[in-house]
Amino acid sequence: MIASTRVLLAILIIILGFYTELAAAPIAVRLVEGTAHGLLLVRSISGEILGHGDFLQVVHPDRIESRLVLRFKDGSLHDENVAFSQQGVFTMLRYRLVQRGPSFPETLDAVLDRKTRSYKVQSTRQGKEETLTGSIELAPDVYNGMPPMLLKNLGSGATETVHIVAFTPKPRMIQLEMVPVGTQRLSTGETARQGTRYALKPKLGAALRAFATLLGKSPDDQECVILTEDVPAFVRCDGPLYVKGPIWRIEMISPR
Repeated sequence: MIASTRVLLAILIIILGFYTELAAAPIAVRLVEGTAHGLLLVRSISGEILGHGDFLQVVHPDRIESRLVLRFKDGSLHDENVAFSQQGVFTMLRYRLVQRGPSFPETLDAVLDRKTRSYKVQSTRQGKEETLTGSIELAPDVYNGMPPMLLKNLGSGATETVHIVAFTPKPRMIQLEMVPVGTQRLSTGETARQGTRYALKPKLGAALRAFATLLGKSPDDQECVILTEDVPAFVRCDGPLYVKGPIWRIEMISPR
């Protein structure tokens, strides 16, 4: 029985490796990213305000540093930092994710570094602490923390497949398909504008998805809306912030 389990796990690892090699093509830069500061609101699917946040972006000579900070009313924190370059194509250089507080099932501090090909994941669940370190070869199109800006760079009606790293807590590269699924009427005062709805679909492959579903680790789809008139802009994203988490809406707001 133990031998059979080991064989099954080996097969699943091979399948996972095969799927992470597919479509490893970086996204071309159509719109250069710059310095930015956006204000965000976090809502439940019923419309309840759960927290507020900031999107902060700073330009350096060799990289862009982007940060998404969400502060929940219950004291929880989601802090996502990504450094990337945009020399012809987008390239993620370094990524860090911190999650803590009652809104999350575990305390997590995860770091990916392309240059050193390394990762470090510190997690605490139900009082049990775990630290994982190791090597990871990131595909050219790994884009943790970057899908909303990638959507702004897609051509009209275009579908793209990239990779993200999921922390289980050990990091695993999975495919993420970004698909336009319709239009969205957006209102700004008395003015109506046109947006595009995108589905962000993690792609595990049939065998791996069945195994992940069995373990309750199958990631859910997300939906993002991008204002697509003239210069594209982020409007909102609906989806979980962790595997099998509740659907939360993160939306851009204006100060009053």
